[in-house]
Amino acid sequence: MATIDPLVFGHRVRHYRKTAGMTLDDLGAKVSKPAPFLSLLENGKKEPKLGLINDLSIAFDIDVSELLSAEAPSRRAALEVAIERAQRDQAYRDLGLPYLKPSARLPDAALEHIVRLYEELRGRDAAAPFTRDEARAANAQLRAEMTERGNYFGEIEAIAAGVVDAIGYAGQGAMSKGNLNALASHFGFKVIRTPDVPASVRSVTDMRNGKIYVHGRDSFDSKRARSVILQTLGHFALGHSDPHDFSEFLRQRVEANYFAGAVLLPEASAVPFLLEAKAERNLSVEDLKDRFFVSYEMAGHRFTNLATEHLEFGTHFVRSDDQGIIWKAYSNNGVPFPKNSAGAIEGQRLCREWGTRQAFVSDARYTIHYQYTDTSSGTYWCATFVETENDAPRAITVGARFEDAKWFRGWNTDRRSVSQCPDGECCRTVTEIMAERWNGNAWPSVRPNSHVLAAMPVETIPGVDMVEIYEFLTDQDDASFQ
Repeated sequence: MATIDPLVFGHRVRHYRKTAGMTLDDLGAKVSKPAPFLSLLENGKKEPKLGLINDLSIAFDIDVSELLSAEAPSRRAALEVAIERAQRDQAYRDLGLPYLKPSARLPDAALEHIVRLYEELRGRDAAAPFTRDEARAANAQLRAEMTERGNYFGEIEAIAAGVVDAIGYAGQGAMSKGNLNALASHFGFKVIRTPDVPASVRSVTDMRNGKIYVHGRDSFDSKRARSVILQTLGHFALGHSDPHDFSEFLRQRVEANYFAGAVLLPEASAVPFLLEAKAERNLSVEDLKDRFFVSYEMAGHRFTNLATEHLEFGTHFVRSDDQGIIWKAYSNNGVPFPKNSAGAIEGQRLCREWGTRQAFVSDARYTIHYQYTDTSSGTYWCATFVETENDAPRAITVGARFEDAKWFRGWNTDRRSVSQCPDGECCRTVTEIMAERWNGNAWPSVRPNSHVLAAMPVETIPGVDMVEIYEFLTDQDDASFQ
């Protein structure tokens, strides 16, 4: 009985009592309870016992399930429930307002206003405590846990395997539309694609009617749609509730994404495929992408999930834009990602010598850019693919230490660079000649997305790579004299 919401149950009792034309005394005579007790029940101040629920259903001549429905019986009742819940919340009580009884004399419009104002208050209170530094710290803490675990979450693998087995998906090749619909149905949902989904979200779930709305084919191709749907279902599969803080929100996002990857590329079929490729020294994220018909980014993520656990070596993953700003990153092989004072990687700019940035100017830009990079932490091999579908170009890199490169296709590349960032003189250092030539004579206009993503900039102008600016001006200036 602990699952019954006393407020909603009380409103349903009142609704059916009035529909039957009964007073509290009339109902009390039928269920052997005094009117004051029933009044407390209808106001959500008493929890019903099983015997009383049965007696009430008989008195109203309705099925027990009608009384136990989790929905308020009317819009007015839903507003009254919301008002009562709001007044029990500490944020509301802190306002010092007297108790408001939503009597019949109070119009629906007034209740609507109060509920909306309370929701706005709660939304602002929930957002206020999470500063940028706290968000970065939570992100760094979660990444540390992922590193310690080799980015492998066995409990999510088990849940995903059970779901895949339940719909009969063998994991051989791409998940079909029928498989996806079966999976949604397994959780009680139906997928609907429509161009009307708000641009600010990836999907909208109607939990009441069991519908998941995703963008139409003009916005989401089949690969992206599958990922979005599975990430949405992941929250239900993993039993997520509303997050209490940013740390929990972030963890839920990571877990839902992991679930999506574990369903699209099931461990039971992906691991043998990878082990065979390793035995042949022909590991390739591209092959994983093609085998399961997923994006290169999804295949790269999934590779890092399985590599340490099953292939027995560390890896790193990074996604950046064409300016080298990191959007996502993970490693358990010691690769020296740039970090700010809080340990945050996202928003930092990669060294221009790294393969992730070199790929944008590589002759292999539209295939796979393989490269070795000598760093202060050792030599790393990486494979980078520039994805250009749907969004702005982004580089997806998966890499390993020099000694583990032998297992990958492209290990024999002759591309090699040296990175001394962030400690030595490298791509962040302006030469004296250029500084003398352009200091005080350059004024770049910042691209907004650069400023936002470079969360803790180290440059003079936030989000601007001054070396790149000076080089551009030098090239343009020199060209004018030719």
